[in-house]
Amino acid sequence: MIYPDLAAMRARHRELAADVIRTPSVSCASPALAEALGGAEISLKLEMLQHTGSFKARGALSCVAAIPVADRARGITAVSAGNHAIAAAWAAKQAGISAKVVLIATANPYRVEQVRALGAEIVIKETPAEAFAEAARLEKEEGRIFVHPFEGPDTLIGAAGVGLEMMADVADLEAVIVSIGGGGLIGGVAMAIKAINPDCEILGVEPFGAASMHDSLKQGAPVTLDRVATLADSLGAPMALPYCLGAAQRFVDDVVLVSDAAICAGLALFQQEAKLAVEPAAGAVLAAALGPYRERVRWKKVGMVVCGANIDPQGYGTLLAKGAASMDRLLAGEM
Repeated sequence: MIYPDLAAMRARHRELAADVIRTPSVSCASPALAEALGGAEISLKLEMLQHTGSFKARGALSCVAAIPVADRARGITAVSAGNHAIAAAWAAKQAGISAKVVLIATANPYRVEQVRALGAEIVIKETPAEAFAEAARLEKEEGRIFVHPFEGPDTLIGAAGVGLEMMADVADLEAVIVSIGGGGLIGGVAMAIKAINPDCEILGVEPFGAASMHDSLKQGAPVTLDRVATLADSLGAPMALPYCLGAAQRFVDDVVLVSDAAICAGLALFQQEAKLAVEPAAGAVLAAALGPYRERVRWKKVGMVVCGANIDPQGYGTLLAKGAASMDRLLAGEM
């Protein structure tokens, strides 16, 4: 696999700069988290403040920007459980082209309404396999251009902007923790950070019920899961694919798994200790830091990508209450 070099990543970042938000990296001044992580200095990259409420806007806009002008009248299609659908609809609107988005039936209704509000047509399919099949049909029969939710050079080079900004804003980072759905975010972040500082560790996290990248790395080849079962729907990619897997093999130092209970506790701790209301995919990074990566990041200068916050108040309240019951266990390293 060929991956972009630092000059190419910086060029794409400049190209997209006028249309994406340069989200802040902020210090997390939480005595409880610092104590639990042995004095680690925590910086949070607030991608939940990005257009569309998640990092996905970067990759979608990068893909749309790469479409030749002569082909843009064909419009785009995309597959998603929510965040990528919102991002693809937004990127299409920015470019003035049409979008027909295939959403999986389990998508949060709040996210579905976000897609509709951006002017995209919506198709609902019951399963990820059916959704991808419908997108393929739209490509073939309507001539639409498929904007993949995580795979491919344009997606990763868009997400690389997250890593470039972190390295510019936070001196001497020693480790960065990133949650994994299909691997587009961690792949882009990792290839940017490793190009600047090869010694900075890139640490990934997936739910036990959606371990496609973890299992693919273990087997050395892309794995498709028989079943996805996690409340972190943004991390529920049913498969890993070659380009993202290759990036993980080359640039990522480790990938661990955490339970849904730990993810909820991480979400609740973000609320209590950082005053951030986030979706479960973001809670996973704190679950990993306080769980399987606890000793690895002790005393280090560690960055965490807060990837998104697309969740409705009712759903957030339910998860917050569930997580609050487990916060002390996560802080104590018991999850």
